[in-house]
Amino acid sequence: MARNYQFDCLVAGTCVLDLLCRPVPLDQPIGKGVLLEVGPMSVSAGGITSNSGITMARMGLKVGLFSYVGDDPWGQILRGIYEKEKLEVGALVNHPTAATSTTVVAIDTSGERSFLHCIGAPRMLDAKAFLDRLDLFASSRCLLVGYYGLLPNLEHDLPEVLAQVRKTGCMVAMDSAGSGGEMKPLDRILPHLDVWVPSLNEAKHQTGLEDPQAIIDLFRGCGAPGLLGVKLGGTRGVLLSPKAGEYVHVESCTPPGPVVDTTGAGDSFYAGLLTGLIKGLPLAQAGKLGTAAAACCVTVLGGNAGGRSYEQTARIAGI
Repeated sequence: MARNYQFDCLVAGTCVLDLLCRPVPLDQPIGKGVLLEVGPMSVSAGGITSNSGITMARMGLKVGLFSYVGDDPWGQILRGIYEKEKLEVGALVNHPTAATSTTVVAIDTSGERSFLHCIGAPRMLDAKAFLDRLDLFASSRCLLVGYYGLLPNLEHDLPEVLAQVRKTGCMVAMDSAGSGGEMKPLDRILPHLDVWVPSLNEAKHQTGLEDPQAIIDLFRGCGAPGLLGVKLGGTRGVLLSPKAGEYVHVESCTPPGPVVDTTGAGDSFYAGLLTGLIKGLPLAQAGKLGTAAAACCVTVLGGNAGGRSYEQTARIAGI
């Protein structure tokens, strides 16, 4: 009998309100007392919950969020954004003491960016928060957790947490950010992941290796059972590995417009990849949908404003 899921994907972890500023000359020091004139500033939702979640919802998936926000005006703004994008926010919890995570995103004319970040409430997520909601994960086809490297109260318990989530029948994916975190406790987390595709820079930091195939082999050697990969960056696409000794290089897609902002491209890739897997696409097509989602992302200011429908994204992917 087919299982009736409430969600196609739950996205858990980093949840941020972004203030976007452009253009900012990132090759020059700000300096004391310096006034930089920028264009109109805008507010958007950021972090993996926002970028991957909104992009998947625009592609037609039923998406829920699991994270903490502060009991403050920033948290209210985030809730409004998510509800407008038709995300389920029943598991988006107001933390009693921590502030909503916020970031000033400084973007230059080429789309590169720097960040001024208050980590805020999501860092308070811990094992108990997840283990108390196993019924929630059992109601979803997939859980995407992020970011490894930025959830200090959760990371060392992730092997136990993700093992319990997988026992509910929920597929588990994880993404990293920042430096990418360390190989420990990642080596103990990998056996409990169905999908793990960090960026090349993150993977280099994690493993100390340079070659993408060697990086994947090291991950596989830790007992990773599922889909592994490395996002190669820029126009180089992604290298995916569905099983030991098998590698699939997926080409990048040409952005459907000028590159404006690279924020969220990696999260958008995950959104496209998981959407393809959930819809039952062959691996190469699911990967291509991921690169198409990333290509759409970089043409608009913010990490998720470029998200398009499944049909539009698939057309750009050529599938």
